[in-house]
Amino acid sequence: MDAGGGEQLSLAAVRDQLIREEDSIVFALIERAKRPRNTPAYSAAAAGGSLAEFFVREAQVLHAKAGHYQKPEDVPFFSQDLPPPVFPTKGHPKVLHPFASSVCVNDAIWKMYFNELLPLFTADGDDGNYAETVALDFACLQALSRRIHCGKYVAEVKFKDAPQDYSPPIRAKDTNALMNLLTFTAVEEKVKKRVEKKARIFGQNVTLEDSVGKQDGDACDSHCKVDPKVLSKLYDLWVMPLTKDVEVEYLLRHLD
Repeated sequence: MDAGGGEQLSLAAVRDQLIREEDSIVFALIERAKRPRNTPAYSAAAAGGSLAEFFVREAQVLHAKAGHYQKPEDVPFFSQDLPPPVFPTKGHPKVLHPFASSVCVNDAIWKMYFNELLPLFTADGDDGNYAETVALDFACLQALSRRIHCGKYVAEVKFKDAPQDYSPPIRAKDTNALMNLLTFTAVEEKVKKRVEKKARIFGQNVTLEDSVGKQDGDACDSHCKVDPKVLSKLYDLWVMPLTKDVEVEYLLRHLD
């Protein structure tokens, strides 16, 4: 993420980035929802892994060669033996603690996406388009991972703003106290309402009829490409809790 104001991390820049990541997640889920569940894409093949795992591993190799995964919020799902960039990459301001790149919750994101989230917004069925399906899954996984690992910047901003509040629980390794400091229920409720509204707006089937956009909420939701309530639930149960897990893990080592 680009810091605002030169080398100083900007709270406004972090907030804007998180809001933009919401758009990426909503659009990624809408794209994935055009294909049914396609369960065979997630079954282990003769070689041992599933098509989904194979695709993500191979796609990450290409992304790494192109210069991806150079920033702390871009965390690969399979980091073993990724190649270095083939082309020159632009350096980014070092605004986080040096160990930031090692903070990773991608295992939890992977399990959540395939075991919990996917059944909530895809229809039962098998249309045989497995390659396209796992490519769309990869886009969803990357969008979710990037948004959640932006929590490193959130934690840095909050620590810089109030080091006197965060330093004692960091020294005491008190994860509960840190989680309480990082939790703002009113803000989280606004985020849930915002992503639900985005899913309702972005997911409409647009026509030229005057009635479009004037239905009541439930009627509109039934015609959305992804149920807006799924986005609210996604953020409530997984995105925001996992983001705070990232923040806590980052802060626990901040004074090292």
